[in-house]
Amino acid sequence: MKGVIYQAKSIRKDKFCIMSFLLPIAVAVALKVAGSIDLSSLGEYYFCVMDGEVTDETREWLTGYGKVTVCQTRDEWLSAIREPSTNLIGVEMDKEGIRTVLSGDELSIWQQMAGTLPDLYERREMSAGVSIQTLEQPDVLTGFQYIFMAMTLLVAMFMGCTFNAMNIISEKEDGIALINEILPMTPRQYVVQKIFVGFVFGFLSAMVTAAICFRLSHEGMAAMLVLTVLSAFVAALVGLFVGRISEGMMAGVVYIKIVMIVFMAVPLLKYLAVAENKALSAICYFVPSSATFEGVMDLANGGMAAAGKDMVILAVHCAGWFLLYLLLSRHRKKHSF
Repeated sequence: MKGVIYQAKSIRKDKFCIMSFLLPIAVAVALKVAGSIDLSSLGEYYFCVMDGEVTDETREWLTGYGKVTVCQTRDEWLSAIREPSTNLIGVEMDKEGIRTVLSGDELSIWQQMAGTLPDLYERREMSAGVSIQTLEQPDVLTGFQYIFMAMTLLVAMFMGCTFNAMNIISEKEDGIALINEILPMTPRQYVVQKIFVGFVFGFLSAMVTAAICFRLSHEGMAAMLVLTVLSAFVAALVGLFVGRISEGMMAGVVYIKIVMIVFMAVPLLKYLAVAENKALSAICYFVPSSATFEGVMDLANGGMAAAGKDMVILAVHCAGWFLLYLLLSRHRKKHSF
């Protein structure tokens, strides 16, 4: 117990680890705020006409395609069109039809609309009898919001890896690792002492992140709790291996970056590219974050079937990594005397 308390106190000295635990929470808040911003207005068209230069019929027709701004003078009309911060399409009468005016810095979709508008106006009588149904425009972030949130939650779950690895590396550089080797402590006690703090803080960071990002049912929250516990435990164990093989702080930082890239890239690749390929999909499960990401996405979409399978996969990872580290520790201790 004293060893665990000592590990907990060491967090105050490591600003990098504190930032690692708090960063996913800050990102979750930013994603939640970004998701609540209405971006549907970016897809609307804006037209600019001069007062008295277009007929009321034409102005009413334009309102069917977007919002119409009326300017009092031609200079005001030209100034509004040339304003770089706007995508206004200038409209003026051209004999029996209309002519559009652009400044040239508009987005391509507005330029296409400006090129099509005169032809639409000429055919307005032909299309008058056609019924128009305006469909609700979906939020442009809806398709990616859950993916961003799941990746943020994944980072939070695996933050314990960073803490445990950096903790072991710093003990090596300070000579504390040599003292640990001669202490009357079994490999199991050492593992528990080392992973406890990283596991607990990684778990807490992930749960706070999940509470901010997702609104789940009671069953979904219970499943998320199990996924978080298993994932944080695996991450803490992986941190022990990273700290074990790292000879110095710089090497440890490189290994941690590699681990985090693999933890984030493999599940994303599996979800977006190889989900239909059963063989490659099964291989991706050798990286524990693949099961975590799949389970989180399943819960976010209101499912539970995949989450149950992923819990089993993560439980196997926990047992396998834990037993492997114990065997390696006993082997090393036996051959060090």
